[in-house]
Amino acid sequence: MLAVGRPAAPAVTASRSPRRTLIRSALLTAVFIIPAVVVRIIGLHPDPVAALLIFGAAVVAASFLLAWAAEAAQIDVSGGLAIAVLALVAVLPEYAVDLYYAYVSGHNPDYTQYAAANMTGSNRLLMGLGWPVVVLVSIVVARRAGADKPAGLALEPANRVELGFLLVAGVVAFAIPTTGQIHFALGLTLLAWFGFYLYKVSHGDVEVPDLIGTAAALGELPDRSRRIAVIGLFVASSIVILLCAKPFADNLVAAGTELGIDRFLLVQWLAPLASEAPEFIIATIFAARGKGTAAIATLISSKVNQWTLLIGSLPVAHLLGGGGFSLVLDSRQIEEVLLTASQTMMGVALILALRFNRAAAWALLGLFIIQFPITSTSGRLALCGIYAAVAIAGLIINRRYLAATVQAPFVGRAIRHSGHPHQQPEAPGLPR
Repeated sequence: MLAVGRPAAPAVTASRSPRRTLIRSALLTAVFIIPAVVVRIIGLHPDPVAALLIFGAAVVAASFLLAWAAEAAQIDVSGGLAIAVLALVAVLPEYAVDLYYAYVSGHNPDYTQYAAANMTGSNRLLMGLGWPVVVLVSIVVARRAGADKPAGLALEPANRVELGFLLVAGVVAFAIPTTGQIHFALGLTLLAWFGFYLYKVSHGDVEVPDLIGTAAALGELPDRSRRIAVIGLFVASSIVILLCAKPFADNLVAAGTELGIDRFLLVQWLAPLASEAPEFIIATIFAARGKGTAAIATLISSKVNQWTLLIGSLPVAHLLGGGGFSLVLDSRQIEEVLLTASQTMMGVALILALRFNRAAAWALLGLFIIQFPITSTSGRLALCGIYAAVAIAGLIINRRYLAATVQAPFVGRAIRHSGHPHQQPEAPGLPR
């Protein structure tokens, strides 16, 4: 039996006191943001470890502000251009650090490894930890609700569009370990694919947004107040991220040296964990409230963004930073990209049937965990082989869904969230 997300009624989990919720959230995030802004503006240079904590906390807090604003903005967003702008702004915390590393690598080749580390870490963290945790939490919730041994989570038919985009991008991305570089032409190709993805989403079926927590409190505000608040959150969080991205990235490297920790690994896992924490928490809350299908759909969409927009932007940033048309990778970085691409193909292959089984979730989580003690080239290549073997098995088992998945980006209908959450969809045939 597969668990399915419960219908949302109403679409907003409203707070009894929206303004109190907003004030509490604002004060909490300000506690972490203000110290970083003060240190940055005054020009202080604290110890690398202390600076890492200060600026890292600010990035996480700003990420929450952006997450709340992006969710609430779904109420007022309409049209492809607005959705495109919203999507680009919402991923700012996740990509700011990586794009900084790629930009600096244009005139400092040592930073190429950090650009690759951050990109591969964020991708593997999302699929290896985020996806399975949401599924496993959904199974626990379904079991507590009385379901008889739920075997996994059922996805919506519209999710095949995202899977199709991810499948194609995943295959194309194997050009990186094959050539040993992220070429500018490949970057433009992936950015174009992301643009087409935005087009499909913006022209997809409209679904009323489902908001929780602070985002729901924003949604409860009057239209004018809500729009002012959302714009203010976008502006404030963007300023904080732009102020803190560089010192956070630099001190991440410096702290690794001071603490005697592999700087590559620190950049690969700590920075993505900080920037993606809000998304993980929100998705887990949705799953815990019986909305696992919506939660996993959000994380699948995020994976599409990472595998297209993020990777495609790296050679552009590298070129702008004074580098050539190729972001050249060394052997370690090639192994990491190959490992990430193999994991991506495994994840997609296992859910082609739009069923995210418990076994698939445990497999992704287990392989994600066992990678950490593996430090040798032979070990990483062996793990790639395991990912590839499971991916091939999944493609064989789900082969009847493969053609439909590849065609879905071109013929399928995606879902976008838009419209006021207090207005339920009108029944067909009724007068306006």
